[in-house]
Order: sequence, then structure tokens, then C-alpha cells
Amino acid sequence: MSVNVWAVIRREYLQRVRSKWFVISTLGGPLLILLLMVVPAYFLVRGGQAEQKLAIVDGSNVLYERIAPYLVNEGLEVEEERWYPDVVTSLRKKATEGDLWGFIVLDELTLDTGEAIVYVTTRPSPIRQLTLQSAITRAVMEYQLERRGVDAEALLSGGDLSLELLSEERTSTEEPQFWVAYLGAFFLYMVILFYADSVMRATLEEKTSRIVEVIISSMEPWHLMLGKILGVGAVGLTQLLVWIVSGFLIVVGGMPLLVSLSPGLMPVETILSALPGIGMVTLFVCLFIFGFFMYSGLHAAVGAMCNTDQEAQQVRLPMVMLLVIPIAMVSVVIMQPMTAMSTWLSLFPLFSPFLIWARVVSGGIPVWQIGLSFLLMLFTVLAIAWIAGRIYKVGILMAGKRPTLPELWRWVKEA
Repeated sequence: MSVNVWAVIRREYLQRVRSKWFVISTLGGPLLILLLMVVPAYFLVRGGQAEQKLAIVDGSNVLYERIAPYLVNEGLEVEEERWYPDVVTSLRKKATEGDLWGFIVLDELTLDTGEAIVYVTTRPSPIRQLTLQSAITRAVMEYQLERRGVDAEALLSGGDLSLELLSEERTSTEEPQFWVAYLGAFFLYMVILFYADSVMRATLEEKTSRIVEVIISSMEPWHLMLGKILGVGAVGLTQLLVWIVSGFLIVVGGMPLLVSLSPGLMPVETILSALPGIGMVTLFVCLFIFGFFMYSGLHAAVGAMCNTDQEAQQVRLPMVMLLVIPIAMVSVVIMQPMTAMSTWLSLFPLFSPFLIWARVVSGGIPVWQIGLSFLLMLFTVLAIAWIAGRIYKVGILMAGKRPTLPELWRWVKEA
């Protein structure tokens, strides 16, 4: 690689990583996403501090000991209130005075139908309401099963489902991680599109300011395009690695604290087991690199052939719409990763960065198809680089009317 290419790479990289917006987005991005995801979930599960203290009046004399542990595990403070004629009136007064959030009245009818009355001072959150209903229903089911001599704990806890994939060399004991697959594909879409757009804007800026005429006098146009793509790609890779490391540290360090404060959330072990391992992270980074090279080459060509930002946005619209297709199909591919449609869509090079990730996380793709997809992406990168380089060579010095498709084809043949 020539000295000029390294000079362009260094300039593009340092110019971006030294900007305040790079620092803010790199460090603040993971924290902002964490806040947007955790804060609403935390308050939804907790239901607010006013919902913490709950009294239970057990007229059946058998349900309290079954309900109380469940509600305590869900973050509620529970106390038992003995039954007497004016108990409802007394507890109403305590609740209105702020000593209780509410109270549950259970009776003999509850044992037969599962019906109960819950008095509350404020409307509970949907999750809190479901928690109360589930606690009462589960307690009644336990009582009825034990009366019939059935081990209620073993029956209600369910069993483990072990999946034996006959078409694979490995066995999966976990259900597909839908949110990891979907959010990972969507994140790749956002990052690849953002940095490919940065390549286009950098090219367009130099072309419209006529700086490129000075630069081209000392280096080949193709070298300038290559330096821009590699420089911006290095910035994106740097930011991606920082996000991955910081995200891992935030989850590992912050989730135990959040779960301890809000027992209604899933266990820490369940959350950590869903995190991608080092192999999956490596795959994610490789998919980003190949996806970036494909789309940044196309965007560099767009920047070279256009004269204004408005023109560039119009020309790149088909590429953006093309990117919407794999994102729209991600959920289908996750649920049915081994169908012919999922296979062919994921092997289409421009869709591979997003759909290969979805299929791998879902556990539904042979290893040879992963290798084939990377081979096809490599050929596509080389083809796009060859075509985009020829368009870039001619278009970067052109001004005036935007070229037509026949003119672009002539540039590719004659450049």
C-alpha cells in the first residue's frame, strides 16, 4: 500500500476520532441506550415505590403461606392480617393514611374459583397486576393439586426442553435468542449505513470545495477512495469495539445491581447466558467489516458522481431501500432459519451481514453456508471496489449535470 494511501487513512481517522462528537457518541451511546432500556423496565417492574407494602387477609387459612413468598420474590413487602368482621374497614383506613399500598382479601370461595378482591390506593402497573393475579392463581392450583396427592411444585415448575438438531453437528439446549439476533442485525444496519454515508459526504465535500483537484495532482483517484474507505472504516471499527467492551462491562457490572433492586427481573445468570461469546463477537465484527466495505464503496461512487447533497440523497435512496429488505425479513429468518427462503436471502451478499447474523444466533445454519457467505461477500467487495473505483476516477473531477446510466457504464468501461 502506497504512502499516499496511508496518509489519507491517517487524515480521515484522526480528523474524526479527535472530534468532540466522536467522543460523545462513543462514550455516551452505550449509556444512553442502557438508560432507555433499563429505566422504563425498572419502573414498569417495580410499579413505583408506593406499591411496596401489601397486606393479605387470608380467610381460607391455607393460601397466605403460598402467596407471600412469591410476592416477596417479586419485590413486595407482605404482611398477614388476621380475619375479623371489620378488617376491610380497618385496612381501608390504613391504606388511605399511607401505611399500606393495598390489601388482598381471600376467602373460601377463592379456593374453588381463584377469585379474590384486591384493594389498592393507586392503579398498579400492568406487570404488577399480572404478578398479583399469578400469585393467587398459582397458590390455588398448588392447594388443589396437593389435595389430590399430586406434587404441585414439580408439576408447576415445568421441565427442561433439550433440542437435538439433526441437521447440525452441535446440540442446542437454549431457545433462539430472538432479541440478540434482531437487535444485532438492526445495530449492524444503523452502523454500516451511518459510516457508509460518512464516506459519501466526505467525498462530496472535497469534490464541491475543489480540494480534490489539488489532491489528485499528487495521487491516483483510486488511492484516494481506498484511503477514505479504510480511514472511515477504522473509525467505525474503533467505535464498535469500544461499544462492545463497554456494553459488556455495563451488563456484567450493572445487571446484578439492577436485579437485586428489582427482583421481578429475570435472574442474572439468564441475562448473562444470553450474551454472545467471543466467537459470536468476532463474527459480528467480521460482518460489520464486510458490510461496511460493500456499502461504503457504493456510497463513495455516489459521492463522486453527484454535485450536491440533495442529488446524493436521491441517488442513495435505492440503496437505503435495499437495506430495508433484510431488516424487514430478520424476524422471519429468526423463526425459520433453515427454510429455502432464509437460506437464499442470507447468501445474497448485500443481505448477508444482517441475515447471516440472525441465522447463526438462532442456531439454524450449517458452517459451510457461513463460509460460502463470506466468500460471496469477498467477491462482491472486490467487484464493487473495481466498479466504484472507475466511477470515482472520472466522477471526482466532473462538475455540472449528474451522469445518466449510459454515461456511468461508459465511465466503467473506459476509465
